[in-house]
Amino acid sequence: MKNKSNIAVGAVLLSFFIQGFCDIVGISSEYAREAFGWSHTMAGFLPSMVFVWFLFFSVPVGIKMNRWGRKNTVLVGMGVTIVGMFIPLMQSSWACLAGYAMLGIGNAILQVSQNSLLKNIITNDRQMTSAVTSGQVVKALSSFSGPFIILFAINVFGSGSNNDWCLVFPVLGVITLLSALWLWVSPIEREEQEHSNVTVGSTFGLLRDVRIFILFLGIFFVVATDVGTNFVSSKIMVSRYGWSLVDAGVAPQIYFICRTLGAFLGAFLMTKISAITYFRWNIIACIVVFVVLAMVRLPEVWTLALIGAVGFLCSCIFPIIYSQAVQVRPEKANLISGLMITAVAGGGAATPLIGWATDTYDSISAGICILLICVGYLCFCSFSRVSKG
Repeated sequence: MKNKSNIAVGAVLLSFFIQGFCDIVGISSEYAREAFGWSHTMAGFLPSMVFVWFLFFSVPVGIKMNRWGRKNTVLVGMGVTIVGMFIPLMQSSWACLAGYAMLGIGNAILQVSQNSLLKNIITNDRQMTSAVTSGQVVKALSSFSGPFIILFAINVFGSGSNNDWCLVFPVLGVITLLSALWLWVSPIEREEQEHSNVTVGSTFGLLRDVRIFILFLGIFFVVATDVGTNFVSSKIMVSRYGWSLVDAGVAPQIYFICRTLGAFLGAFLMTKISAITYFRWNIIACIVVFVVLAMVRLPEVWTLALIGAVGFLCSCIFPIIYSQAVQVRPEKANLISGLMITAVAGGGAATPLIGWATDTYDSISAGICILLICVGYLCFCSFSRVSKG
């Protein structure tokens, strides 16, 4: 029985690797911009095509999951992803957008259902926390691997030209297929079906509570900062220092490494100091970092260090805001959880504005200022009366 449980846990944890595919949109947007001759503004809509679906799918999928079953819901998310990863092979701009949209829809379904599925296998609270943390580590490894997977696809399945970048999608599709097959054959008992009168309207009705609304926007803007920094990091190195796209791929990798380290260190530090105090100090430091990134042209290594600093400083803000929101109305924890996942749609909000600002003012610094606005709201959120630590 224990071996069967380990197989099942391994299958679910591998599915978190698929979740990390969303982060490939940061570096791949530059490849798409060059391939299709897009402006920075148009390239900025690629992350929007991925993350906007969280707004439309998170709550309805959470409601439908009770009927479908958690394992089946995860498999549906993977199925959507697999189909979407072969559309960009048509090598047209609309096919590229459609592929990213399918990636986003599949990812939204996965994020709603994956943590819940772990509960079907693990009953011990401490082990559950460890498993969820392990899932986030697997996702972080996927995010870090994105530039390597692109280079692998270009050099192994393509001619070595950046124009073959779209070959990364079928590679991601095959990885997703293997993960889905492992999960499909894994022995996971279906949870008992619950009867609930929860509706989409009643879930979004929670936003009438000002406290939840402020924290909802906090999730929105912290994800916008995360995706926006991933999106702009390689652009900074290309526009300021003339790096090639291959070399610029190191910027998002540094960002994801530092974000992972920040999550581990933050989990330890928040056992010593309050989460809100940690939130406040980190977001103030993050504002300083963005001001320097926008206003000062530093040596390349220092710019990379500042990009990594953003990942480190913002790594724990999402779970802090998330936990604060659940504490506002503990009796509505499940509904609030689905609502907060909906706010992940913020990941697609900042990037078009970053692209527009970069094009309008012909400066990457203008794009960075959009991120400065995002962390400015997070600073307000950390000092509002809603946040208690």
